Amino acid sequence: MEKQYVIDDMTLKESWRLFHIMAEFVEGFENLNEISPAITVFGSARCQKGHELYEKTYGLAKLLAKNGFNIITGGGGGVMEAANKGAKDGGAKSIGINIELPFEQKPNPYANVRLSYRYFFVRKVMFLKYAMAYVVMPGGFGTLDEFFEAVTLIQTKKMRPFPVILYDSCYWKGLIDWMKDQMLSHSRILEQDLDIFKIMDDPLEIVEYVKKFVIL
Repeated sequence: MEKQYVIDDMTLKESWRLFHIMAEFVEGFENLNEISPAITVFGSARCQKGHELYEKTYGLAKLLAKNGFNIITGGGGGVMEAANKGAKDGGAKSIGINIELPFEQKPNPYANVRLSYRYFFVRKVMFLKYAMAYVVMPGGFGTLDEFFEAVTLIQTKKMRPFPVILYDSCYWKGLIDWMKDQMLSHSRILEQDLDIFKIMDDPLEIVEYVKKFVIL
């Protein structure tokens, strides 16, 4: 009987967790429904103001904002902070979708639309659902996770094709070379799969490229 009580207690906790997950989805849908057109910017949380990557991200986000795009980020520091600051200074909506973590991730002060999530997968849905393009700045595991998820969903036709841009060819060169030398050469991917994303270095070129896919 005691064992049955333990199982019932676990089931109850899981049931209440479902309500929390649904609440996070509802909050996102209600708050992000009118942010289009928006571009999601990913990248490292581990760069400070004054760092070259921070300044490049700020400049790109501000340029995108001045061209009519709102900016979505993960709401934290580093690249996310720079992108939110650029969006705010460029006069666009600056959306920060924060994740609750025991370390590293703290909301930056430049987002004027703020959400906070407990679950990574709910947060990912918001990034994908409301973005018309992804700009992937240099970053770590989290950045790669977001990049590969978007590429996989497009490859498998689970979502519409949209611009996925890797910014800074020098940073991403090793990864792309590995994809070609290993994944492509061993037939793990098709050659056209490499066309799902583009590698770009010029902010003006990025803006013009995105504009081709989006009706402002």
